[in-house]
Amino acid sequence: MADKNLAMERKAAYQGRLRSSLSSLPFMFSVAFLVRMVLIAYGVYQDRTMVVKYTDIDYHVFTDAARYITQGSSPYERATYRYTPLLAWMMTPNIYLSEVFGKFLFACCDLIAAFLIQRILLLQGLDSHTAGKYSACWLFNPLPMAVSSRGNAESVLAVLVLSSLYYVKKCHLVKAALLFGLSVHMKIYPVTYLLPISLSLQTTRTKGSRSHIAAIFLYSNDLLNMVPCSFFCVFCSYGWDFLEHTYLYHLTRRDIRHNFSPYFYMLYLTAESDRSLVLGLVAFVPQILLLTILSVAYYKDLTFCCFLHTAVFVSFNKVCTSQVS
Repeated sequence: MADKNLAMERKAAYQGRLRSSLSSLPFMFSVAFLVRMVLIAYGVYQDRTMVVKYTDIDYHVFTDAARYITQGSSPYERATYRYTPLLAWMMTPNIYLSEVFGKFLFACCDLIAAFLIQRILLLQGLDSHTAGKYSACWLFNPLPMAVSSRGNAESVLAVLVLSSLYYVKKCHLVKAALLFGLSVHMKIYPVTYLLPISLSLQTTRTKGSRSHIAAIFLYSNDLLNMVPCSFFCVFCSYGWDFLEHTYLYHLTRRDIRHNFSPYFYMLYLTAESDRSLVLGLVAFVPQILLLTILSVAYYKDLTFCCFLHTAVFVSFNKVCTSQVS
């Protein structure tokens, strides 16, 4: 009975923090949205009038892939399209409505990501004022604003990953499984979060009731089913091109001209060697070891653990590139 009362008090406190924070959110989000719309409009102006373009080169790749879809062809007809076909389908309004639709979509996802950050922080026990400040750090950070307004699709993945973490914390595990499966489908690297999530749920199971055990079983079952199902459905439509360009390409990819990876010089010197492919695969070993150690050490703070996973994945990746349009 005491545990039930404590749970109800915590729920009431969370709802109170949520109501008080929502009153200050509209103005902050409105300003952030306006700033992004100004950047998108400026990007159109710079693209038309200046030699150096504002729009990310990949945005044109997305748009071209979407154009092939509207013509009844595969998005992989577009050279250098290395993404899931779902992204090209999302970009088809670029062809039918306006070429800036995708930027508008990515900017909106940017705002949703900030909102999810605020909600997750409230669930972790922060007060509404502090959670709002951390959310504002994302909303008004020049980097996310520039990335989304230039036409980079990372904000879509951010929404999917943050939504997964949010529903894990809310114990809505079926929703979490569906969103996590979709995030892995969009880009493969969120699959590394599976280990800390599983360890976190294992802790919940040992402390929880039979209902928690049943929920965890549903999560595992749905996750194991949804990820292969999403892959299989797209594979049936696009075949080997889907696997090759979206996933397998990144396993064997070697960029030796604009690469800031710690493995750059090794890959550069062995580019023509027979051992080049093997060395490229061996480069994943430090990542795997570090990700496993971090999962075991920090899984109790799931969001922080996932942040560390992302930092390690980027820092120790064999391809770490920059590009200009």
